[in-house]
Amino acid sequence: MKKIPGKTITVAAILVLGIGSLQAQPRTEKTVSLAIANERAAAAVAECQAKGYADTATVVDRAGQVKAVHRADGASLHTIDASRRKAYTAASMRNNTTTIMEVLQKNPGAQNLGQIDGILLLGGGMPVRVGNEVIGAIGVGGAPGGHLDDPSPESDPSTDLLAPRPWSP
Repeated sequence: MKKIPGKTITVAAILVLGIGSLQAQPRTEKTVSLAIANERAAAAVAECQAKGYADTATVVDRAGQVKAVHRADGASLHTIDASRRKAYTAASMRNNTTTIMEVLQKNPGAQNLGQIDGILLLGGGMPVRVGNEVIGAIGVGGAPGGHLDDPSPESDPSTDLLAPRPWSP
Protein backbone atom coordinates (compact mmCIF):
# COMPACT_ATOMS: atom_id res chain seq x y z
CA MET A 1 0.00 0.00 0.00
CA LYS A 2 1.29 3.43 -0.94
CA LYS A 3 1.73 5.96 1.85
CA ILE A 4 0.29 9.49 1.37
CA PRO A 5 2.63 12.23 2.58
CA GLY A 6 1.40 14.27 5.58
CA LYS A 7 1.70 17.55 3.69
CA THR A 8 -0.72 16.32 0.99
CA ILE A 9 -3.33 15.41 3.60
CA THR A 10 -2.88 18.78 5.34
CA VAL A 11 -3.31 20.74 2.09
CA ALA A 12 -6.34 18.67 1.12
CA ALA A 13 -7.92 19.22 4.55
CA ILE A 14 -7.36 22.98 4.34
CA LEU A 15 -8.93 23.11 0.88
CA VAL A 16 -11.97 21.07 1.89
CA LEU A 17 -12.50 22.92 5.16
CA GLY A 18 -11.69 26.28 3.61
CA ILE A 19 -14.31 25.89 0.89
CA GLY A 20 -16.97 25.44 3.56
CA SER A 21 -16.14 28.85 5.02
CA LEU A 22 -16.64 30.52 1.63
CA GLN A 23 -20.40 30.19 1.70
CA ALA A 24 -22.21 31.26 -1.41
CA GLN A 25 -24.48 34.22 -0.98
CA PRO A 26 -27.88 34.34 -2.67
CA ARG A 27 -28.21 36.77 -5.53
CA THR A 28 -30.94 39.37 -5.41
CA GLU A 29 -32.59 40.10 -8.75
CA LYS A 30 -35.51 42.27 -9.72
CA THR A 31 -38.14 40.82 -12.00
CA VAL A 32 -41.29 42.13 -13.63
CA SER A 33 -44.37 41.84 -11.42
CA LEU A 34 -47.77 40.64 -12.60
CA ALA A 35 -49.16 44.16 -12.13
CA ILE A 36 -46.45 45.67 -14.35
CA ALA A 37 -46.85 42.86 -16.90
CA ASN A 38 -50.59 43.38 -17.17
CA GLU A 39 -50.20 47.17 -17.34
CA ARG A 40 -47.61 46.97 -20.13
CA ALA A 41 -49.51 44.38 -22.15
CA ALA A 42 -52.83 46.25 -21.90
CA ALA A 43 -51.18 49.55 -22.86
CA ALA A 44 -49.47 47.98 -25.87
CA VAL A 45 -52.70 46.40 -27.16
CA ALA A 46 -54.56 49.70 -26.66
CA GLU A 47 -51.85 51.61 -28.56
CA CYS A 48 -52.02 49.13 -31.43
CA GLN A 49 -55.82 49.29 -31.52
CA ALA A 50 -55.59 53.09 -31.73
CA LYS A 51 -53.43 52.61 -34.84
CA GLY A 52 -55.95 50.16 -36.32
CA TYR A 53 -54.08 46.91 -35.59
CA ALA A 54 -55.36 43.83 -33.77
CA ASP A 55 -52.22 42.74 -31.93
CA THR A 56 -51.23 40.46 -29.10
CA ALA A 57 -48.82 41.63 -26.40
CA THR A 58 -46.88 39.19 -24.23
CA VAL A 59 -44.75 40.15 -21.25
CA VAL A 60 -42.06 37.78 -19.97
CA ASP A 61 -39.97 37.95 -16.83
CA ARG A 62 -36.18 38.26 -16.80
CA ALA A 63 -35.88 34.49 -17.41
CA GLY A 64 -38.12 34.63 -20.48
CA GLN A 65 -41.11 32.97 -18.79
CA VAL A 66 -44.55 34.31 -19.74
CA LYS A 67 -46.04 36.63 -17.15
CA ALA A 68 -49.02 38.14 -19.06
CA VAL A 69 -50.68 37.89 -22.47
CA HIS A 70 -53.27 40.32 -23.85
CA ARG A 71 -54.81 39.47 -27.21
CA ALA A 72 -56.98 42.03 -28.96
CA ASP A 73 -60.31 40.99 -30.39
CA GLY A 74 -59.67 39.87 -33.94
CA ALA A 75 -55.93 39.25 -33.46
CA SER A 76 -54.73 36.32 -35.57
CA LEU A 77 -53.70 33.07 -33.91
CA HIS A 78 -50.02 33.37 -34.88
CA THR A 79 -49.71 36.64 -32.95
CA ILE A 80 -49.69 34.78 -29.64
CA ASP A 81 -46.53 32.84 -30.48
CA ALA A 82 -44.92 35.74 -32.35
CA SER A 83 -45.37 38.15 -29.44
CA ARG A 84 -44.01 35.58 -26.95
CA ARG A 85 -40.95 34.87 -29.07
CA LYS A 86 -40.26 38.60 -29.58
CA ALA A 87 -40.48 39.15 -25.81
CA TYR A 88 -38.21 36.14 -25.16
CA THR A 89 -35.67 37.47 -27.70
CA ALA A 90 -35.66 40.94 -26.13
CA ALA A 91 -35.29 39.51 -22.60
CA SER A 92 -32.54 37.05 -23.48
CA MET A 93 -30.53 39.51 -25.58
CA ARG A 94 -31.40 42.50 -23.38
CA ASN A 95 -32.13 44.74 -26.35
CA ASN A 96 -35.02 45.60 -28.63
CA THR A 97 -35.55 43.18 -31.47
CA THR A 98 -35.35 45.81 -34.21
CA THR A 99 -31.85 46.77 -33.05
CA ILE A 100 -30.83 43.11 -32.75
CA MET A 101 -32.08 42.46 -36.28
CA GLU A 102 -30.15 45.46 -37.66
CA VAL A 103 -26.93 44.40 -35.92
CA LEU A 104 -27.24 40.83 -37.20
CA GLN A 105 -27.71 42.04 -40.76
CA LYS A 106 -24.31 43.76 -40.49
CA ASN A 107 -22.59 40.80 -38.82
CA PRO A 108 -22.68 37.64 -40.96
CA GLY A 109 -20.98 35.67 -38.17
CA ALA A 110 -24.04 36.12 -35.96
CA GLN A 111 -26.67 35.25 -38.57
CA ASN A 112 -27.41 31.88 -36.97
CA LEU A 113 -28.70 33.43 -33.75
CA GLY A 114 -32.13 33.31 -35.35
CA GLN A 115 -31.88 29.52 -35.36
CA ILE A 116 -31.92 29.32 -31.54
CA ASP A 117 -35.21 27.96 -30.19
CA GLY A 118 -37.53 30.73 -29.06
CA ILE A 119 -35.73 33.54 -30.88
CA LEU A 120 -37.70 35.67 -33.37
CA LEU A 121 -35.84 38.42 -35.19
CA LEU A 122 -38.66 40.81 -36.05
CA GLY A 123 -39.44 44.24 -34.68
CA GLY A 124 -41.82 44.47 -31.73
CA GLY A 125 -39.76 43.11 -28.81
CA MET A 126 -38.53 45.50 -26.12
CA PRO A 127 -36.81 44.92 -22.77
CA VAL A 128 -38.44 46.29 -19.61
CA ARG A 129 -35.90 47.94 -17.32
CA VAL A 130 -35.41 49.37 -13.87
CA GLY A 131 -32.44 51.65 -14.30
CA ASN A 132 -29.98 49.66 -16.40
CA GLU A 133 -31.27 46.28 -15.22
CA VAL A 134 -33.50 44.28 -17.58
CA ILE A 135 -36.32 42.78 -15.47
CA GLY A 136 -38.39 41.38 -18.32
CA ALA A 137 -39.54 42.18 -21.83
CA ILE A 138 -42.62 42.79 -23.91
CA GLY A 139 -43.33 41.43 -27.37
CA VAL A 140 -46.03 42.75 -29.66
CA GLY A 141 -47.21 40.97 -32.80
CA GLY A 142 -49.99 41.44 -35.30
CA ALA A 143 -49.37 44.63 -37.28
CA PRO A 144 -48.56 44.22 -40.97
CA GLY A 145 -44.81 44.47 -40.36
CA GLY A 146 -42.54 44.16 -37.32
CA HIS A 147 -41.57 47.83 -37.53
CA LEU A 148 -45.23 48.69 -36.91
CA ASP A 149 -45.23 46.54 -33.75
CA ASP A 150 -42.48 48.68 -32.22
CA PRO A 151 -43.86 51.08 -29.62
CA SER A 152 -43.99 54.79 -30.24
CA PRO A 153 -41.23 56.78 -28.50
CA GLU A 154 -43.77 58.23 -26.05
CA SER A 155 -44.79 54.79 -24.81
CA ASP A 156 -41.47 52.95 -25.10
CA PRO A 157 -41.69 50.13 -22.53
CA SER A 158 -37.92 49.76 -22.40
CA THR A 159 -37.60 53.00 -20.49
CA ASP A 160 -36.89 52.97 -16.78
CA LEU A 161 -39.95 51.84 -14.82
CA LEU A 162 -39.20 54.45 -12.22
CA ALA A 163 -39.55 57.27 -14.76
CA PRO A 164 -43.02 58.73 -15.43
CA ARG A 165 -44.83 57.27 -18.44
CA PRO A 166 -47.46 59.29 -20.31
CA TRP A 167 -49.55 56.20 -21.12
CA SER A 168 -49.55 54.87 -17.59
CA PRO A 169 -53.05 54.51 -16.08
